[in-house]
Parts: sequence; C-alpha cells; structure tokens
Amino acid sequence: MTISDRTPVIVGVGQSVERIEAADYQGVSAAELAARAADAALADSGVAEIARGLVKIVGAVRTFEDSNAAPSPFGKPDKFPLAIARRLGITPSRAVLEKVGGQSPVTILAEMGDRILAGESEAALVFGAEAISSTRYLSGKGEVRDWAEALDGEIDDHGFGMKGLLSPLAIAHGITAPPIAYALMENARRARLGLDKASYALAMGALFAPFSAVAAANPYSSAASQALSADEIATPGERNRLVTDPYTIKLVSRDQVNQGAAVLLMSVGAARAAGIPEDRWTFVHAATHAQEKEVLARPALDAYPAANAAIAEALAISGKRIDEFAAFDFYSCFPIPVFNAAIEGLGLAADDPRGLTVTGGLPYFGGAGNNYSMHAIASMVDRLRTEARGSFGLVGANGGFQSKYAVLVLSGTPAPWQPLVADPIQQALDTVADIAPVAEANGIGTIETYTVWRAKGVPASAIAIGHLADGSRFVANAADPETLAQAAETDPLGATVSVRFDGKRNLFNFAA
Repeated sequence: MTISDRTPVIVGVGQSVERIEAADYQGVSAAELAARAADAALADSGVAEIARGLVKIVGAVRTFEDSNAAPSPFGKPDKFPLAIARRLGITPSRAVLEKVGGQSPVTILAEMGDRILAGESEAALVFGAEAISSTRYLSGKGEVRDWAEALDGEIDDHGFGMKGLLSPLAIAHGITAPPIAYALMENARRARLGLDKASYALAMGALFAPFSAVAAANPYSSAASQALSADEIATPGERNRLVTDPYTIKLVSRDQVNQGAAVLLMSVGAARAAGIPEDRWTFVHAATHAQEKEVLARPALDAYPAANAAIAEALAISGKRIDEFAAFDFYSCFPIPVFNAAIEGLGLAADDPRGLTVTGGLPYFGGAGNNYSMHAIASMVDRLRTEARGSFGLVGANGGFQSKYAVLVLSGTPAPWQPLVADPIQQALDTVADIAPVAEANGIGTIETYTVWRAKGVPASAIAIGHLADGSRFVANAADPETLAQAAETDPLGATVSVRFDGKRNLFNFAA
C-alpha cells in the first residue's frame, strides 16, 4: 500500500504522574504535568529536538477548572495550551482548547491529524493533565501555590460543549453529579436484568477486578494500588463506603489525581526524514464520534446506543472484527459504560484474556478528568509496539453522562488517515424519538430506577424515575425522611409510589 507523505502517524507518547506519598513529591501544577508528559512524548519519538522544531500546532484537553469556569485556589493559566507550549519552547501558529468531556482526547487528536493532512504543520502535540490531588492536599495543609499565568497570543477555544447533556428538569431533581446520573442508569440495567442488589454488586465487582490488577502494575497509576477481588470491590465496608446506590467508592472514578498524558503526531514524510523507524509508527485506522440524547429523554435509561453505533462504525471503517483486536481500553468511570460498550454491545467477557483496559481504569489507575483517554491512547500505542506487527487496538472514550462516545482504532499496519466520522452516525441516532417526561407529575406511579445519595455513608437524598399510570415518565425526589429511609433500606425497583408536584419539583411517597 502506498501511503501519502502527508498521512499523520503517532510517533511519540508520554505520561507523567506525581504521587503525594512519593519521596520526590513537589506539588506541581496541571500545566507542569502536561508539559512533562509532552516532553516525554517528544523524547519517545527518538528525535526530540527535530520534532520540537516541527510542531506548529498544539491541542489541549480541558482541565476540570477550565471545564466549569470554577476558580482555582492557586490560579491557573488563562490559555492552557499556550502555557504548555511555552514550557516546551514551542511557539505554535495554532493552539486549540477542546470541548469538555472524556471523548475529547480522541476528537482533539483527530483534529490535529486533519490539520497535518491539510499541510498546516509537519507535527502536532496533543496533551492534558490534572493536579486535583495536589490542589486538595496542599489547600488542606494551608499551603499556597501560584499557578496563575497570563499569556500572550490567541487560542482557538472550542467552548464547553455542554448543551443537551442535562435538562432543567433533571437538574431540578438533583441529577447533577456523575455518580448520581450513572447510578440511575446502573439500577435501570439491574431492573432490566431482574437481578437483586447483591447479585448485581458482585457482577460489577467481577467486571472491575481485572481492571484493578492492570492498574496495580501500571507505573503511571495515580496512587500505589493493589489488585482487588470482586468481593473487595463490591462489598460495602469501613474503607469502601456506599457513595450512591449501587456504587461503593471502589466502583467510582478516582478524580483526586496528579497525572498528565500527551501524544505526538507527524506526517509520514517528516517522520521518515527525521529517521524515526517505521516500527515506531502507529496509524489511525478509524475515528468515530456520536452523541446521546439528554438523560431523561432516552427511551431506555440503561442503554447507550451512541456508544454501540460509534463502535460499530469504527469496526466497519477499519474492516476489522472484534476477535481480530489484541487490546482494548473501554472508558470505565463506572461499570455501566463498560457493560454497555464491551459486554452487551460487543459480547466480550469481563475476563477476556486480552483485557478490557490497558491502563487499569478510572477507579484504580485514575480518572484524570477529561484527559483519561489520552492515557489510554498512550498506553495502547506502547502495547501495540510490543505486540506482533499488525496488531490492532481499540480505545473507547466516554463523555458526560453516557452522553458522548468517541472511538479510535489503532495499529502499526500502514493505512491512509481516517478523519473523524460523526454526522452519518448521528443522523441515524436522531431518527429515534425522544421521551418527554412530565414536568409536573401527579398520580400513582411505578419506579423503574432510583438512587440514594449518601453523604459520608449517611442517606441524604433519593431520586426515582418511573412511569405513571398513563405510561408517561416522571422523575421525583423522596418527599420526607421516612421515604428516604425506606428507599435506602429496601429495594425500590418496581415499587408503587404516589407522586405529586409541590410547586417546585416532583416528590414521591411509597404507596400504602
């Protein structure tokens, strides 16, 4: 196969980590961690200084602080991509800040590849990082850092991209934090499967136990960890409290991390001229993206058709069957995205000998904000370089509340550049009608899913979603402490409830 000299290839990957318990801990910023990872990616190419001089475009994944406009106690760069470029000694002609979401490492990499293909640059760097662990740790000790930076130059800010993720009705009833939204979807799946709490908890533990083993062996994990059994993950206890039904803390993405990851792309012509061996090149064989409906508008609360459609299209573009892949990384902030994408969507087993992650997953390796899948891409490239030439890997990146899904198919096998495919997938998904929930619900209903949020283990609020007698969907909160206690102490799935609108929101009581 003849490959154009303009074809983008991955020629370098890098990761960084700073653990609070380490002897050399310094407490550096997210910008510094991203720069360290980017420097490592340049070095990984084997031609760091040549590559540095070729990079004219850079793309950054948003930090959490740049994702919600929240103030940082230590300040932050006003133009994150330029802050990293400055540390690297690079003056880019274009610097991009990507939208919010765990899908963004895939989409920003795809954009940078498109720009290389178009001739804007011979090389591009994409990167991201989080220093949430240090921010909390140092603030708790009363220490102060100055991480603020004001930088000259312009950036191409793609905006937050939050439209359509959560409706005002969902927010009014407390569906705001990811653990709550995902817990509602998880219990909807348990209801469909007809499993009791204990059986489903063990299934979640069995899914994630192999993830914990991979994380325990990963030098870039956010904290020293050990392989856990399904029982250790699933069983609530003093060191594994319930967060929100059905999740213990060991089933929840670990956001207190200090981690960075980066990927270096070059044109084939530049890589060849620089002398980078072809067995170090990784080609993008497919890149896809799809967006889901708003949470309460989904016909099936437990399903993720956008993820399944994005994966199916990526397999079709690459011309590969799932049994032809050597490695996977399925985004694993909570169990249900993995259940939907890998187990039910592709028919893989939790104990597939190839593994379902190359990093160790978000609860164990670390949920490095929007940037987790950059670590997955970096780890996948490393993995494919050590596999037999021509092996294939798939990275599935989830964003929002099972809201956005992006897929990369990677291999050392040469292939033309594949731009991100989104519109045809989205058009098919959008033909399915939305569900219109009742804003002011009154009457008798049946609970289809629920969750009880716990504050340090103590039940604090309950949310139920179900249908009224006429089949319309309702969302409601526990009306009083007695209802909250009953929701926490029993299994409300399928329970009959009385729902009323109190002028602000819907409330439910268990029917006598």
